[in-house]
Amino acid sequence: MTSARIVVVGSANLDIVVPVPHHPSTGETVLGGDHVLVPGGKGANQAVAAALLGGDVAFLGRVGDDDAGSRLRASLDAAGVDVTRLHTDDGAPSGIALIGVDATGDNAIIVSPGANARVSPGDLDPDLLADAAVTLLQLEVPVDAVLAAARATGGTVILNPAPAVPLPEGLLDAIDILVPNRLELTALAGDGETVEQARSLGVPTVVVTLGADGALLVTGTEALHIPAPEVEVVDTTACGDAFCGALAEALARGTDLRDAVKRAVQVGSLTATRPGAQTSLPSSAELVAAFGG
Repeated sequence: MTSARIVVVGSANLDIVVPVPHHPSTGETVLGGDHVLVPGGKGANQAVAAALLGGDVAFLGRVGDDDAGSRLRASLDAAGVDVTRLHTDDGAPSGIALIGVDATGDNAIIVSPGANARVSPGDLDPDLLADAAVTLLQLEVPVDAVLAAARATGGTVILNPAPAVPLPEGLLDAIDILVPNRLELTALAGDGETVEQARSLGVPTVVVTLGADGALLVTGTEALHIPAPEVEVVDTTACGDAFCGALAEALARGTDLRDAVKRAVQVGSLTATRPGAQTSLPSSAELVAAFGG
């Protein structure tokens, strides 16, 4: 019997965010504005997004025994995420991400994984995963841990295949919902028409995030485009993570898949109107205020 709990297995990074007039070309130096330090990482962002929307969320990952690790743990805890399975690794620094955000809100990111690269199948809690309503996975931690988590899960398994890396044999077979963006979908399926690409992967449900165009929900029998509301974009850094966290939270509550994707699109859009990663993620009250119930 599964609970309504969401388990996120993934990365936690301290983001170093610098506003830039444009992203540098090879060999170019660009003078940016003042940098800010923001808790981030795909896994942690998604966990915080789901928790702020009301989800019962547990996070499993690793941070270093350093100031960054303490800050990352505190940010998750403050959002209401269960961090009892967030391990402190005294042999590696916490992960960091170097993020440039240009004048249009688009970002370019370099990640130094640190302790995230040490997450292993041995870190997993099989009982927790077996009882989860939804397990949410990404690819900023080693893929053997991702595969083990997918196979141990009793409920719905969502994989956000980011960053795009080669997948181990059998991983897609263990996934219920795949959430790639356009580039990640092409990396997995090759060139082609989007619906055909999605169906070629053999995953029961694929939700392709389309940025300002919303999302495309693809199953074996339907392909439904869900448009995004128009917003003033400030920073797109955590929009995909907000989408994934919102999707997991809605599905854990038993929301219909179409309505869950619509809610995720709204959450991703609202996130784009604010700077930063976890600092940009909206609460359920803010979502209602922006778009209604």
